[in-house]
Amino acid sequence: MKTTLHFTEFIQAPRARVWTTLQDPDSYRLWTAEFCGGSYFEGSWAEGARIRFLIPGGDGMTSVIAENRLHEFISIRHLGDVKQGVDDTDSEAVRAWAPAHENYRFVDQDGGTEVQVSVEITPDFEDYMNRTFPKALKRLKALCEAPA
Repeated sequence: MKTTLHFTEFIQAPRARVWTTLQDPDSYRLWTAEFCGGSYFEGSWAEGARIRFLIPGGDGMTSVIAENRLHEFISIRHLGDVKQGVDDTDSEAVRAWAPAHENYRFVDQDGGTEVQVSVEITPDFEDYMNRTFPKALKRLKALCEAPA
């Protein structure tokens, strides 16, 4: 059984800057450190592209960019786990939660951008995500609002 969590963060920066900062490999490592220090991705954010979200050691999630509307919306469809560099999309453990979506909407608001996130998770990750996702979005905010 999955549940959907929702998070929002107002960032005093234009959508284009928030969009770029969220996906840039260097800044991605910084704002996602709240989930796990050293987090990174391999692949492309282009619609239809495969992408892996990884932690040091190479474990993580294998996904596809389900939708990508420039400066407006990104939908990530998580397909499975990565263990020791190998994608697992069909084990019983993965089938219990996959696919799961993680969506980012970028909305103009009060001269800045409201980032609206929805993420599908299993109940065992609810507390973790409720603790860490707001912290990660605060890091994204700080990066976007810092002087260029």
